[in-house]
Amino acid sequence: MTQKLKLTLACGDYEIVRALKEGVVQPDGIELNILTRMDSSTRHWRFLRNREFDIAELSSSSYLLARDQGMPFEAIPVFLHRRFRHGFAFINTGKNIHSPKDLIGKKIGVKSYQVSAIVWLRGILEHEYGVPHKSIEWFSEIDEDVEFIPPADLKLTRLDDSKSVEAMLVSGELDAVLHPDLIDPFIQKNPAVGRLFPDYKTQELNYFRKTGIFPIMHVMGLRREIVEQHPWVPVELYKAFEAAKAIGMKRMENPRIAPLAWYREAWEEQEEVLGSDPWEYGLSDRNRHTLETLVGYSYEQGLMKQRLSLETLFLDVDQGRKRGGFRI
Repeated sequence: MTQKLKLTLACGDYEIVRALKEGVVQPDGIELNILTRMDSSTRHWRFLRNREFDIAELSSSSYLLARDQGMPFEAIPVFLHRRFRHGFAFINTGKNIHSPKDLIGKKIGVKSYQVSAIVWLRGILEHEYGVPHKSIEWFSEIDEDVEFIPPADLKLTRLDDSKSVEAMLVSGELDAVLHPDLIDPFIQKNPAVGRLFPDYKTQELNYFRKTGIFPIMHVMGLRREIVEQHPWVPVELYKAFEAAKAIGMKRMENPRIAPLAWYREAWEEQEEVLGSDPWEYGLSDRNRHTLETLVGYSYEQGLMKQRLSLETLFLDVDQGRKRGGFRI
């Protein structure tokens, strides 16, 4: 009996990985033990700090820091999580903030400074709306996935454990909060909290049409020793993720899948704007542009000391021109 390589994968419970989780798709030569029940920040911490998993869906920003600091991780260009970010900038409604430039000189809370969502938002505010990140006084709630030394001219304070950026926004201690998720006071319709961009979808559509960027939040990380000991693993994993995504996207074309009245219309709108494969893997021209933008933001914001190339950051999963489709 052939012995398969047993590896543990930690990732989100997405439709595009369902076929892997259920065993419909199996990477050749690999037996995956798949963990999907932890939240993103816990998964990133446990992978980067404790090296608990062989493979993990990982914060793209934290991965950049880890590589910048020489930590022993690699990645393949599989991007399970993308999200536009304009809708995740929240303001205290009593602070007379009506446009992005009103944030200049203000106090803004973040879950942690290096979260990918926040790196994207800071970069978008700076490059698209003229709000320099160094014009802000930043307050972070939790420790970073990868510790770093902030630039001397960056105003960044780590809050005491008793503090919450959401509560501080409601009380007015903070003027705004940038967050990777919808925050509870907003969900609960607290009148003290609103969106910086009430027309966030329009802003996101305009941003995509201008830049071609559908922001990448997560990459697929691997412990380096796995790659060194088994150099064939990255390609087989990549092929499996591609196959699982194809099955998931095909399933989601069916409007009966989701309990939403206008689901199919939303699907068709997405396809019209973003194309037939918004979750495209690999280092295509569009993905390269998106990732190079993120590297630039990370460098500008003092998270990276050097601008690493994508060839350095991502393993080559190319099988050669015209290969991969021959009869076995």
